[in-house]
Amino acid sequence: MDQKTMTEYIIQKYQEDEQVMIQLFVQWCQNHEIDSISLYQKAYPSQGANETLKSTIENNEPMDLDIDSGTLIEILQMFGNDDLAFVVSEEANRLSK
Repeated sequence: MDQKTMTEYIIQKYQEDEQVMIQLFVQWCQNHEIDSISLYQKAYPSQGANETLKSTIENNEPMDLDIDSGTLIEILQMFGNDDLAFVVSEEANRLSK
């Protein structure tokens, strides 16, 4: 595999993994009856609309999947979404009370 092909493959895998992260975030929000767009905007108030998030919400097939808050937080942090992980952590704490 040449360098260009390897680079393209790595980028493609990262984008696929990022899509899974977004799907898990959306599903967690749905499981807890939280508006994922509002929660995202709370974490990133200066960002405009996230089209990938909107598209995922519109095309999301609800799953019978219980996503642990701690696992979601770790996944968000792994992708550098520390602000979103913090907001999810706050929501998870609020829900557990």
